[in-house]
Amino acid sequence: MLESLITSKTRIRLLLKFFLNPAHGAYLRELAQEFEESTNSVRVELNRMAESGLIESKEEGRTKVYRANQAHPLFPEISRIVAKTVGFDRLIEQVIQRLGNVKFAFVTGDYARGIDSGLIDLVLVGAIDETYLASLTKKVEGLIEKKIRTLALTLEEFRKLEGKFREEPHFVVWDGDSHAASKIS
Repeated sequence: MLESLITSKTRIRLLLKFFLNPAHGAYLRELAQEFEESTNSVRVELNRMAESGLIESKEEGRTKVYRANQAHPLFPEISRIVAKTVGFDRLIEQVIQRLGNVKFAFVTGDYARGIDSGLIDLVLVGAIDETYLASLTKKVEGLIEKKIRTLALTLEEFRKLEGKFREEPHFVVWDGDSHAASKIS
């Protein structure tokens, strides 16, 4: 979808990287290596996005770290477009809301790092019917054309593992119980 609006593949990758998980930052060489592109081509796009105010940079030692500018007036809309491109909007609508008692759900793995790998790691916490989850997941995979790997945990199971989740990049996609979801933030 974004490819029809934006012709620069590097710019699309940067939008996905920074707007899938806006709290996650990255530096130039890391991005060039991840995208398998020259630092110059990545720098040009970073500069354009920084000039427009879509991303911001901060010096951390001798390294400049870039991240999404969450104060930009278009931030919410761009985040929604990126989420729709990845398919999170349909994932949330089709899977999570139909499962009933989901306390919260969050994405980990590549997408939480801002990498569009085609595999979405989704953790659901609550009283979840895993058989129904498996059938819904298959349906949604066909809709969004991405593979979904789910992990269903009870609240007690999550509490035992929450330290590990807190250490890894993640972002909440469903917050049915704001108190519980804030534990991993």
